[in-house]
Amino acid sequence: MSEHAGPDVTEPVVTRKPLRLPVIAAVTAVLLAAGSGWWWLASAAGDNVRFAELREQVRAVGERAVAEFNSLDYRRVDEGMRRWLDTSTGALHEELRSTGAASKKQIEETKTVTTGRVTDAAITELDDRAGKAKLLAAVEIEVAPDGAAATTKRNRFQAELTRTETGWKLSALGPVPVAAS
Repeated sequence: MSEHAGPDVTEPVVTRKPLRLPVIAAVTAVLLAAGSGWWWLASAAGDNVRFAELREQVRAVGERAVAEFNSLDYRRVDEGMRRWLDTSTGALHEELRSTGAASKKQIEETKTVTTGRVTDAAITELDDRAGKAKLLAAVEIEVAPDGAAATTKRNRFQAELTRTETGWKLSALGPVPVAAS
């Protein structure tokens, strides 16, 4: 009897073919697209962070300026008006300069101390390239006439800010009318 080991089976020979140009091109394209997408997202996120930081900086400057413009002590009018001039620019600055003497006399005659405190503020527009911004602010103003009890008023203001060589400054400030309900 012959021993039968079974059919003679040989393993097929597998030959590796070198990667072809289309496969290499496809892999390269995918890698480049992924890298470009990552770079674009990273730079966009960086721009967003910088813009948010600028928005916060302008809001803080605007808040201080609006509070400053709602604070004045009749016993130190020159000092207060100097702060107003230092935090303003453009038409607002020129108006303060031209009406300074008349305003000083009126403030000294009223014998009132006002102290403004911004309770909430938001930047509503910011154009970094143009160096312009708008801010809405809610302000509590304590009004203390000489010899009388202090009262608190609440107002809303819209401020415009302009970037100057020395930083952001108020270029306009006005009340926001409250709608009757």
